Amino acid sequence: MFKELDPILHSQLRLAVMSLLISVKEAEFTFIKEKTNATAGNLSVQVQKLKDAGYIDVTKQFKDNYPLTTCKITKAGVNAFEDYVQVLQDYLKVSKKNA
Repeated sequence: MFKELDPILHSQLRLAVMSLLISVKEAEFTFIKEKTNATAGNLSVQVQKLKDAGYIDVTKQFKDNYPLTTCKITKAGVNAFEDYVQVLQDYLKVSKKNA
């Protein structure tokens, strides 16, 4: 009856990152850090997990001698996010029927 929620997206910070990227398509690490109120270390770990899952692409370069990390959602990431939202909606539909 209930489909399993994607464990990669079922983390508050990773879900927040994906929610940001789904709306802007691409964002700098500092923007994501500011919007999520995450520490740089924790965000870095979570971004790596999303990258390893194929949900985002991460580009590292230098701009004016400063490191610049940019994150961009992939097609697989968009699909995973949409599936995750659909599964949550299905959970809510079942709970409304049983109320």
